[in-house]
Amino acid sequence: MNEFLEKEEEVLKMLKTVFDPEIPVNIYDLGLIYRIEIDGTTCHIDMTLTAPSCPAADFLVEDIRQKVAGIEGIDHVDIQLVFEPEWTKDMMSEEAKLELGFL
Repeated sequence: MNEFLEKEEEVLKMLKTVFDPEIPVNIYDLGLIYRIEIDGTTCHIDMTLTAPSCPAADFLVEDIRQKVAGIEGIDHVDIQLVFEPEWTKDMMSEEAKLELGFL
């Protein structure tokens, strides 16, 4: 596996350790991550929230920033909160839907 794919895999692993304090499913399986791009030593992440007024927004962004910045070869984490497209339950993984009782 090349170095780029290894970094991307590490980012995915880290994102799966970030949980909204009110929802027992990680943000990746919730479908909140729209884009991951690694440009040299910078990781760009576009993400959304389950609701624009989510009280955990600052916590989630900081948790992501700290965890992804801890990956070897990542020196900077650029996180953009986006609300287009609007998040829906359909964006969740099958595992997340099962965990939350939507299946």
